[in-house]
Amino acid sequence: MKIDQIFKKIGLKKEEFDDLHITRNFSSFVAVSHGKVIAMTKPVISHCPLFSMLYKRGDSGMEETVEESIRRAVETKVKQFGSFTERRELVRNDIAVPYGASEMMMYGLRKGMLDAAVTVCDGAGSVIASSPDLVQGIGARMNGLFYTSPLPKVFQSITEAGGTVAFPETAAIDQVSALEKAVRAGYKKIAVTINGFTEEDIAQVKEIEKKYGIWAAAVIVCTTGVGSRRIEHIAAHADVVWSCASGPVREVIGRKSILQITTGIPVFVLTQKGLEFVSAYCGEPGLLRELDRSGQFLISGYIKGRRIKMGTMTTYLSSAVLPVHSRKEPY
Repeated sequence: MKIDQIFKKIGLKKEEFDDLHITRNFSSFVAVSHGKVIAMTKPVISHCPLFSMLYKRGDSGMEETVEESIRRAVETKVKQFGSFTERRELVRNDIAVPYGASEMMMYGLRKGMLDAAVTVCDGAGSVIASSPDLVQGIGARMNGLFYTSPLPKVFQSITEAGGTVAFPETAAIDQVSALEKAVRAGYKKIAVTINGFTEEDIAQVKEIEKKYGIWAAAVIVCTTGVGSRRIEHIAAHADVVWSCASGPVREVIGRKSILQITTGIPVFVLTQKGLEFVSAYCGEPGLLRELDRSGQFLISGYIKGRRIKMGTMTTYLSSAVLPVHSRKEPY
């Protein structure tokens, strides 16, 4: 979906705001201006295990509607982490989401499997970062970001933490162009996150990789609500895919994957490069890198197999027919 369509869906005109950020939480597009939620769309799902873990429904002491829970969750991020404001927290080194994209990039940078990550930050847009703590600080509590306004103090904090704002004039979100900027800056082993719900061309990641002779992993996030044509594009060009609340992503990409990580909100690994990317998160990296690509495998905490560590979690690796489902799936 193009950003203009998202603005139309949420009922706003970007030219009317000097400070505006559009994120998605629990399938609802949420607009924030000057630290306040000013608009949101009706959510299209009823349950998300990650949302339940991070923002417990009803913990405000009152019975809440789904919409009220979403609003409170976004307001909590503003208050606690400075999200969408110049108070944005940008450095962190602990695991917030057990199988999150930023967590895996953090480990990849720590272990030298990556030398940079191209990610997205509210108030800055596309960011090139080589610091694992900066990557995790940006991504630990980040939901899908579709539009953001430039916040100079966020730029300054990113620079002080060793990162680069790819498009400081506009805070544009353009991951493919930012990847090329990272390559021109000298980075050679790069993970780039791409919003699955947008129309950014994932195929260009491999074109840049071939053009410059570097290693680049296409890491696809925010796939809730993607259409069938986009799913086929993702399947053809992605290395690692977060399924979010998309049943079709789970089914189509799951069937084509080598490895599924967890079952509530699965992460699917489609390529050898994807195996290398997630291996940095594993206590036995060679075990994942050397999986038989003609088979299918599952990492799960409740289906027994070979005991391994992923991040700080003890879990199990086993053979499986993918996708493997769970009663905790979003719906």
